[in-house]
Amino acid sequence: MNRVYLELGAKKVFACSFDWPGWCRSGKSEEAALDTLMNYVPRYRVIAERAGLEFEPGDPVVVERTKGDATTDFGAPGAIPDLDLEPEAADEAARAVALLRASWAVFAEVAAGSPEELRKGPRGGGRDRDKMVNHVVEAERSYARQIGVRHKPPKDEAALAAMREEIAEVLGRPSDGGPPDRGWPARYAARRITWHVIDHIWEMEDRRI
Repeated sequence: MNRVYLELGAKKVFACSFDWPGWCRSGKSEEAALDTLMNYVPRYRVIAERAGLEFEPGDPVVVERTKGDATTDFGAPGAIPDLDLEPEAADEAARAVALLRASWAVFAEVAAGSPEELRKGPRGGGRDRDKMVNHVVEAERSYARQIGVRHKPPKDEAALAAMREEIAEVLGRPSDGGPPDRGWPARYAARRITWHVIDHIWEMEDRRI
């Protein structure tokens, strides 16, 4: 399975997998985005295998192009493709949640094995480890509201686990797709939340001093 959609911004293009939530990479053109996506096959395999899934994708097949916006150009996949509005069966939802749980587990391990101070980016920017961890959690809390999950900022591991368990429970249900004016469709929510965690796994790994 390697169905991919392209999200076309004015400055960036995201190539995102329909079948593997969180496997999204960007480039300055369609070709660059697809090349980068495939370059990350070994790194995404870590997530897939943690979820108990074999990950041997073939060549990407572009099945949809959708218009991006300022979020795309900022560096996040923000458009909802048409396929996300189609019904999602129970087995697909369960598979997406397995990959999301795997991304949480790997992120925790990478954070535990990383120094507090991370190497700065080419312009001297970038969050250090603890600020990155807090950013990921707070972003999830914000994203969760798009699927009807509302929690106060988690103050400890138990509160974080409770929030994530509710996110997983909601995303693990079969879905009729749902119009975007009710929030995020389940398939898009799973992809966006998982992508954000994985994106910061890879950033943290790349910026270890």
